[in-house]
Amino acid sequence: MLRETEIAIAGGGLAGIVTALELLDRGRRVLLIDKDRPEKFGGLARESFGGVHMIDTPHQRRLRIHDTPELAWRDWQSVAGFVPDDHWPREWARFYCENSREHIFEFLDGKGVHFLPLVNWAERGLHAPGNSVPRWHIAWGIGYEIVERLLAALEAHPRRANLDLLFDTEVSGIEMTGGRAVGVRCGDRRVQAEHVVIASGGICGGDLRKVRANWYQPWGEPPAKLLNGAHIYGDGMLHDRAAEMGAAVTHLDLQWHYAAGVHHPARRRPDDGLSLVPPRSALWLNAHGERILNPGPMLAYADTRHLVASVLRQPGQYSWQVMNWKIAIRELAVSGCDYMTDFRYKKRLALAWHVLFGNRNLVERLMRDCPDDIVAAATLDELMDRMDAKNLYGLRIDRARMEATVRGWDEMIARGAPYHYDDQLRRIANSRTYRGDRLRTCAFQRILDPKAGPLIAIREFILARKSLGGIQTDLGCRVLRAADGEPIPGLYAVGEAAGFGGGGIHGKGSLEGTFLGGCVLTGRIAGRSIAK
Repeated sequence: MLRETEIAIAGGGLAGIVTALELLDRGRRVLLIDKDRPEKFGGLARESFGGVHMIDTPHQRRLRIHDTPELAWRDWQSVAGFVPDDHWPREWARFYCENSREHIFEFLDGKGVHFLPLVNWAERGLHAPGNSVPRWHIAWGIGYEIVERLLAALEAHPRRANLDLLFDTEVSGIEMTGGRAVGVRCGDRRVQAEHVVIASGGICGGDLRKVRANWYQPWGEPPAKLLNGAHIYGDGMLHDRAAEMGAAVTHLDLQWHYAAGVHHPARRRPDDGLSLVPPRSALWLNAHGERILNPGPMLAYADTRHLVASVLRQPGQYSWQVMNWKIAIRELAVSGCDYMTDFRYKKRLALAWHVLFGNRNLVERLMRDCPDDIVAAATLDELMDRMDAKNLYGLRIDRARMEATVRGWDEMIARGAPYHYDDQLRRIANSRTYRGDRLRTCAFQRILDPKAGPLIAIREFILARKSLGGIQTDLGCRVLRAADGEPIPGLYAVGEAAGFGGGGIHGKGSLEGTFLGGCVLTGRIAGRSIAK
């Protein structure tokens, strides 16, 4: 069976949707093919928190945040740790910093996506600069809203007749003739096309075998228990097909994981994971109840890659966060739309109430939905009993050391801010100087405060999320050959499949929000490049 179109896009995530929009704007005929069901159109972006990394936006200016592409580029390089051969990742990263307002902010704003007035400040950096200023713009309606607005734009497009959608269909290969991509295979069906766009996501969402096979060697062996927070169909199959055709596929060992994963209550697949946004005021302990120091304490919002590396050095390669009810309702969040319902359903009054008084509903739901990983107790002894009941590999809590750690922490807080020598407390103090963090960060909350109970402990695992490497592309999103670095005619890659640009735009680490932003950016550039 043969089907014909001008451009075939393999993958219906955010990058594929944006590519299709750009091509429709330029009068091209498009067939977008997705393995998932129609109601899942939009991929992992639909489930995301909807934070987008953007530079020098009207929101920043309104808050008197002085940001520039030059500053953003310095920050990006600080986190990326590019190596000398990273030519195209560097080019893409610089391009992102110089063009995010036009290519990402103005595009989304023009499609009716609105962002919360307060810009959030993620990945501030630990031992080196991260984001020097706040750049994480949260969409009102979060990732679900971004996808829905773009799908509405597709449906309302004056050239909607030029777009065909094919769901429940896997692109299993790429057709080549004379060294040029001329279509795709979908099982026993063929699609003939002038151009092919790979928008199939990364390698982290399958059964995790590809993640383990490409594990970052300096981290040692991957953990025995690794949770999966990526898209279920992100299996890297088209990376393999592209490589077989001679394409350069790079940096697959550079992966973006989170340190605060718990078992997803939906259990949609083995080791299904839910990514928590860890509280700043919790104590981060290892399987023995010892505080994790590498060399300093574990700090939320500073350097996610450092958190992951620190946990991987611990016994059992998992951790505990210990807090109380007051800390949890003020600071705990979930990276996803299913739990952040105030944002997802645009409940302004509920959001304001929860910011001021704490999100009891969220914490109660997490405790109800995640009993495998979350325990609560009235006393520290009882909490340690319940933590011990959840420990893995025969690793037990050192009760005397854990009690000394928690009580020592509380005693330091009680002595007053002038005597806070602990770096975690100093970072909390600094966070509260920014208005976007003050309302959702406790003011030096003691854990054993009898008025703040019950005590809560969350067992957390490394959660696989994104592959930072991918199919190498030039600044026109053209896939490059491994042998000579020249483009493969007719073949393009966008989004996570392309390492969000160039086969690894992030280098080793992310400034956060650059995943959704990278999908929008590469999708727009690919559409324009093909139309030329």
